[in-house]
Amino acid sequence: MLHPARRLPVLLSGLLLAGCASAPPPAAYEGESFSAESPFVTWSTRDPDAACEVAKRALLSQGYQVDATKATRIKGEKFFLPKANYGMTLDITLVCLPSNVGTAIYANALQTRYELKSAATSAGVGVAGIGSISLPWTADKEALIKVGEETISDPDFYKRLFSLIDSLQGS
Repeated sequence: MLHPARRLPVLLSGLLLAGCASAPPPAAYEGESFSAESPFVTWSTRDPDAACEVAKRALLSQGYQVDATKATRIKGEKFFLPKANYGMTLDITLVCLPSNVGTAIYANALQTRYELKSAATSAGVGVAGIGSISLPWTADKEALIKVGEETISDPDFYKRLFSLIDSLQGS
């Protein structure tokens, strides 16, 4: 058994470790640099409507469902099933704005992760004249539950997207 004078440092170090384990992650805004160099933009010599039309064709060519209710704002969505009981969506928004060279095409991609979760429910039956009876029937209901979401900031992802858009601008 530890001497009482030695118990306090052991207790304090245990509490310190427990406090570190439950500390929240740093706030997202702390990592924002607002750099002039951005992976989220490319330029086109076309006018905004024509540039976004090419960007829409790029998303369609990759199997994205496209919503283009505005000519200069394109939204694309694609579903993925990387493994059983786990799904993902990738949402890409493209905005085409006038610039001094023609058009700036801004892209933003959001990845959302889902997991298949099940919940058991029990059933009850009401009979007129007798009352209600609860039966131990259980039914498993499965649903995809959103477990996370993040903006994709990988420059290589946007380089591949913009490279496809650039290759289609010549056609």
